Amino acid sequence: MKPTLLILAAGMASRYGSMKQVDGFGPNGETIIDYSIYDAIKAGFGKVTFIIREEFLDNFKGIFEPKLSGKIETDYVFQNFDLQQYGIDKTVERAKPWGTAHAVLAARHAIKEPFCVINADDFYGYDSFEKMAKFLTTEVADDKYSLIGYQVDRTLSDYGSVSRGVCKVNDEGNMVEINERTEVYFTEGGKVAYKDAEGEHALPNDTRVSMNFWGFTPAVFDQSLDMFKRFVDANETNPKAEFFIPLVADELIKTGVASFKVVPTASKWFGVTYKEDKPIVQESISALVENGTYPANLWA
Repeated sequence: MKPTLLILAAGMASRYGSMKQVDGFGPNGETIIDYSIYDAIKAGFGKVTFIIREEFLDNFKGIFEPKLSGKIETDYVFQNFDLQQYGIDKTVERAKPWGTAHAVLAARHAIKEPFCVINADDFYGYDSFEKMAKFLTTEVADDKYSLIGYQVDRTLSDYGSVSRGVCKVNDEGNMVEINERTEVYFTEGGKVAYKDAEGEHALPNDTRVSMNFWGFTPAVFDQSLDMFKRFVDANETNPKAEFFIPLVADELIKTGVASFKVVPTASKWFGVTYKEDKPIVQESISALVENGTYPANLWA
């Protein structure tokens, strides 16, 4: 059974100032999602499922269906504010949905095979898809999940600090814990550091970080549903609280329900956190086209 690629594309892109999920970065206006799907097809994924807001459906279908028809199966899942569907008998007023792990839960009826989760607006590189496809077809189990671990110095922006999930990895290569560092940046000497309430701390440049590239079986839906119910109970008066995938991973690890293998990659991650990042991502993709990694016209 071929694994499924689940793309988190329901975000509002507030810092970027536009709907960056469908912004063009390649020589023929290819989006970052296009490159992820292209790599996933090449790596052996059989289906792509988009998690979007329902009002974006026609927009997404108009962009992706003509390109992907006959190449990979597509499906669309909606992330919304309806809590009844999760067995939660209350209405909570919020400006935006409940976060990445809530988005994954929205796909619980659509996915029946091992799957991986990625962000729509992140460029991950083929190596990551190849390694994840291998994990999902040979190793994954209901108590054995994974994430792709990037080197922190290959994920930073030159235009400001970023948030990164810093992984603590044991001798077996499994994640022991993940710590969200909200201010990670390059120091003047090209070293990496993060800031918190206590001040600045150095991070080794090869520290593994999560860029939200996770591998699961459908068992994770039942495993996280009760956590989500508890999260809503605890945060119904906190409109900005978000139910993130690392929260689920942390609880599954601590309760012994599942382990998370950190699959290392040397791939460079590109992202558009800031508007100024866009030309750098365009240049990076252009270089990959020139060296033959990607064709000039991705879907020709």
